[in-house]
Amino acid sequence: MIEKLKSSYYKKATFKKILTQSPKNDGVINIHRYDVSNVGDLYCAPHQYFEELKGKYSDIFLYKRTDKSDRNKLINDMTNNSLIIGGGGLLNRGSFTNQMKFYEKLAQNGKKTVLWGVGHNEKKASLYGKISSYDVNIENFGMAGTRDYSMPGEWLPCVSCLHELFDKSYSSTQEIGVVFHKKTIQQPHITSKFKDFPSTSNTIDLEALIQFIGNSEYIITDSYHAMYWSMLLGKKVAVIPNSSKFYDFKYNPVFTDFDNAIKQVKKASIKDGLLEECRELNRNFAKRAFSYLEI
Repeated sequence: MIEKLKSSYYKKATFKKILTQSPKNDGVINIHRYDVSNVGDLYCAPHQYFEELKGKYSDIFLYKRTDKSDRNKLINDMTNNSLIIGGGGLLNRGSFTNQMKFYEKLAQNGKKTVLWGVGHNEKKASLYGKISSYDVNIENFGMAGTRDYSMPGEWLPCVSCLHELFDKSYSSTQEIGVVFHKKTIQQPHITSKFKDFPSTSNTIDLEALIQFIGNSEYIITDSYHAMYWSMLLGKKVAVIPNSSKFYDFKYNPVFTDFDNAIKQVKKASIKDGLLEECRELNRNFAKRAFSYLEI
């Protein structure tokens, strides 16, 4: 309880201090969820793929760190730089709502802002496939590309498609591979259902995960990025959704549950040309974004 109170205090104090500063756009910083325990969060940000952004990133959660130097870093980064926000499921998610509304306010106060490949991430199952608006007005940002095909803004799939690992050739050595979310891997009553199949999780390093996917003919997963990367590699994918984010990709996988996934995955199909489609969209967006940000 004490830690939660501290976190709430630090959050409010950090936001307040940033708002008291005169906004500058001297450089650029890429704000996203920099989580080394979730390979999707780690590699869904453009600073990983463009020389203009190399080393220019900050974790979206620094605002509530108990270490004052972490909070001061975020204050300096956000006061002095234009902002690239994303990627990842930062919209319609309670844990990110305050941050996103704060970035929206900064944008309205003169801060140059770019939403890059962000998407909705509503956890209420009753709203899956029914999201029609975001918890911020993306028109208030300087530029907005979202990974949700049917939503406002231009469609901009996750920038991780630019990773060089997708240029390699992979041979299928296993029929069905299972990729668990980092929370699911801790639930034996679920993982035991797939004990007869090769499996891994989104906690391993990117190269190992892409190799695992590449070696599989079919993929079963409850990880958004495992779904996306599997589709980029031309795999047949069945998804067990745990958020609204799975329902708004341009091309649908097979939706199922843990009990029926093994049978349902055989109904999945492949979307040819997806890798190049996603790459072209991100490269074109980058040209416009870098012009807008003057970098």
